[in-house]
Amino acid sequence: MHRLVTFVAGTVVGGGAIYALTSMTRQQPTTVAAPPIRTPAMPQQQQQQQQQQQQLPIRAPPVQPRQLVLDGDNANNEFLKYGNPGPVSDFLLRSRYAASFNRALRNPNWVAEHLTQDNLKGTADRSSSEFKEDPLVPAPFRALLKDYYRSGYDRGHMCPAADAKKDAESMNETFFLTNISPQVGKGFNRNYWASLETFVRDLTKSFDDVYCISGPLYLPEKEGDKWMVKYEVIGSPPNVAVPTHFFKVIMAKRNNEPGFAIGAFALPNKEIDNATPLTSFSLPLEAVEKAAGLQFFDKIERKTGVVTSLCAKTECTLSHDSWKKKKPSGE
Repeated sequence: MHRLVTFVAGTVVGGGAIYALTSMTRQQPTTVAAPPIRTPAMPQQQQQQQQQQQQLPIRAPPVQPRQLVLDGDNANNEFLKYGNPGPVSDFLLRSRYAASFNRALRNPNWVAEHLTQDNLKGTADRSSSEFKEDPLVPAPFRALLKDYYRSGYDRGHMCPAADAKKDAESMNETFFLTNISPQVGKGFNRNYWASLETFVRDLTKSFDDVYCISGPLYLPEKEGDKWMVKYEVIGSPPNVAVPTHFFKVIMAKRNNEPGFAIGAFALPNKEIDNATPLTSFSLPLEAVEKAAGLQFFDKIERKTGVVTSLCAKTECTLSHDSWKKKKPSGE
């Protein structure tokens, strides 16, 4: 049976909701009733046997979808003879993160990190780093520095600069706009979101390996009896979409314990009161996958004994005092 999960974060979300089907219906074999067969008169016993045979279900053969196989940039079919239009998601592999960039929205699809106590060490300082456009994305599809100018939004990191203190190059790579999304500054990027980033780093004190995937969401809100997806686009001309929400999906593992601890969170892109519990933004992993159109940690078998809730393994609370140094305005 379908189970409808509704995410509502009260006045913080402002009426927004995520709807996701978290259990899939199993496909049942198609049953086709056999047509009646007209035969000459026969003994009653034979008629009963034939009627029983006619009532047996006939399994319809499964319909095999036609699959398109692409050979490099060329397709082995008539429809894409002169090229495949996409969509193209630029895959970017950097020193401290991997990312997928959405050319239409000029935002990351996702940014993935692996954090340990060792790889978080370093002395690199963000004071010498500058935001920059990413030359690996073709010029027509880039997010531009001027798009953020006087937009009213911070340039919010998906992989935080504080996760890349290894060296100056690693730190600088976090300032490519392919790792950036427009975020509300006061009360979010400089506060609640920053505290969540600290929470993820602090997990390395109690787990040997922490994997974190962050990214934007564009979710509907109800207007009257309809659900509408609305988001601002910044730039002149308009170029970069402003996400309505952001997700962080976290997987943590201890070497001396079997299994994995997974937590999924979706936060609205607006000012959030520090008193709001982090758990109020917790969602089933499948709900975030449904909303984002992504699959997270799909190589892990999701069953009892293998996957447990992150918040059952550790206390999911934020320490807002831990973020002593405020981010510069606009960052």
